[in-house]
Parts: sequence; C-alpha cells; structure tokens
Amino acid sequence: MLGQLLVAVLVAGNALAAPAIVEKRQFSAKCTNHRIRKAWHTLSDSEKTAYLDAELCLMNHPATLGLRGAKTKFDELTSVHIFESEIAHFVGAFLPFHRLYIHAHDVTLRQLCNYTGPHPYWDETYDSASFTASSLFSPTLPSFGGNGVGSSQCIDSGPFANYRSVLGPGFRYSPNNPKCITRNINNFTASGASPEVVNGCLGQKDWLSFWACAEGRPHGAGHGGVGAEMGNPVSSPGDPVFYLHHAWLDRLWAQWQDLNPEVRLREMGGNNRMKNGFGQGPPPGGDGNGGFGGGFPPPGNGTFPPGFPLPGNGTGGGFPGGGFGGGPGFGTPEDLTRPDDLPEPVVEGDGGGNETTLGHVLHMHGLIPDATIGDVMDTRGDLLCFEYD
Repeated sequence: MLGQLLVAVLVAGNALAAPAIVEKRQFSAKCTNHRIRKAWHTLSDSEKTAYLDAELCLMNHPATLGLRGAKTKFDELTSVHIFESEIAHFVGAFLPFHRLYIHAHDVTLRQLCNYTGPHPYWDETYDSASFTASSLFSPTLPSFGGNGVGSSQCIDSGPFANYRSVLGPGFRYSPNNPKCITRNINNFTASGASPEVVNGCLGQKDWLSFWACAEGRPHGAGHGGVGAEMGNPVSSPGDPVFYLHHAWLDRLWAQWQDLNPEVRLREMGGNNRMKNGFGQGPPPGGDGNGGFGGGFPPPGNGTFPPGFPLPGNGTGGGFPGGGFGGGPGFGTPEDLTRPDDLPEPVVEGDGGGNETTLGHVLHMHGLIPDATIGDVMDTRGDLLCFEYD
C-alpha cells in the first residue's frame, strides 16, 4: 500500500537521492473497512467495464438537487465544480476541495449505481511520454473513448460518445444547445506528469511550496494534455477522465503527507480567494522556477509565463495549436467569467480573513454533507477511509 512504498527523497535541483522507507500509518478507529484506490492501467477488463458502466449510470440518473442546468446526476457533479470554481483553484483549499469532491463522486457511484470496485486513478506519470498511447483512450480495451475529431473536437468512440450536456464550456449554460464531450489530446503537455516533475513536487519542504508545485505542472498535465473540455478550469468534470486525473493528484498529496505525517496532516495555509482570476498567475509559494507552472490556463494565446520549465531550453512557449486545450471544446475567455445568474461562492470557516485554515468549509451543495479541510486531511481518518496502491 501507499504507506509501505519506497518514496524518493529529493535534494536541491530535484535530483533523486536514495529512497527512504515510509512507515505505514494506522487507520482511524472509525475506518474499519477501508478501500484501496488503484491505477487504471492495473485494473482487469471486467473491473474497467464495471467502472465505466457505473459512470454511465450517473449519466442516466435524473438530477435531484435543483442545481443550475443539471439534467442528470453526472451533471450535478459538474455543477458543483462550476459553482465553487473560483474558491477551489489558486487557493489553499485546492487540494482539500478536490479530495472531498472525488470522494463525493465515489460515494455517488456506490449509492446510486451499486458500484463496488475501486475508485481508479490515472497514473499520468506512467503515461507521461504519450497520453495518446494511454490505455485510458484505447480503441480496443474498455476505455473512456478516444480523442476528439474534426472541428467540433467531439469524441466519437467509447461509452460516452453520445452523452450531451447543457453545461459548459466554463460557466456557459446552453439549455437549447446541448454539447458533446470534447478532447484535444497533446503529448507535449503530458510532460508535466513526468517522474522528474512529480519527484520535484514530492521534494518540497512545506505546504505552500508543495501546493504550488502540485497545482502547477502535474495538475496542468492532465487538464492540458487531454485538452478541450478538460482544459477548461471551470467545467472540466464534464469529461469523466477528470475524476481519474484528480484522484491521481490526490494520491500525490497523500504521498507527500506520508513523508512527514506528524506535520503534514495538519499543515494548511494560503489565500482562500483567487487573486486575479483564471489564467493570471500562480498562488503564493511558487518559486517561479519549476515549483509552479503558472496560470491555468496560461494567459493570452497559451504561452507560458517566464520561469515555466519546459523541455529544451526551458524558456517557455505555446502549446501545440495554441491555448490550453484550445478550440471550441475549451470555449472562449468570456466563458471564464461568472454570469449574473450564478451567485458567488461563499468562503466560510476562515474567521473572515483571507488565510485558508483547517476550519475552512468545503461546500458540496447536497451531493454529500459539507466538511471542513480538517476533516479531509487524512485519507485514513474518521470521514475518509481509503488508501492508494
């Protein structure tokens, strides 16, 4: 299990030192039947099919929560992310919010669709050399379907090819024009999930530095590497790949926590509201030289800000095709502006200040009960009860 793995200990410059054994931590007394989350590429075909069928079940289950535009339970999950987006990115709550959000997805699969298998994660480091070759998008094995095709970037293969939603891209709501699931896969962006980058994040010494690193290139790898809908920071859960991507990112956080649990299961901080809006730069704590990869999506035409480490000379450059995901599946800059008919999200639990605390409330809008950041710091705790393989 995760706590028994050999985890690399890093030195300056992100160079690998000798691996260190991480002692296995105990589960909470309330966590008596824990689950194990597993990498997608390690699942059997029958396990993959069961998971895909459960996701299809959510797409066919009617919405019940009255959330803006949602027609299905799958839409409702997307709606929650849309609603909370500005206080769930470039903020200290980024990783805690998504940890609880993936838990909400897991709970919903089990309660509504009788899913009993593991919640998978996409080991993007395993696939970092080529997302297009990933079994996640296999044309023959059970998969999430392939790349988008044509000018629309709609996927036309796999179990989700016929799904349509009125939500997205971004904050856009089009009740009379449902859209397909779109992708625009590129392998260059996938390099943000490389072993070197991931090990660099694991080597960060404090919360602010780790958060900035994780929300940078590893986070951007899955979103930008899949592109189109996944490239949109607001409505990206409209592609089911989202849940495996963020489960992998949560695994990275859990690995980092396990390197010093006495400190890292309580360490929190950072601003609780975005400072400049989407695409306007990193949160505090990034070092500008690889700790954080800049805005999500990058500002302007998709070029990286100074200091963003890239293959080659590391001076930056645009994604192939321009933009972070690019094209109609990603949407327009206007789609990243909250409309008047969607109320602002509420920051609660931080005592009225702008510092993220363990008391910060993570709102799930009825999917599951709300929880605080303190509640979700430990995946082996009282609320959450799982570990990663």
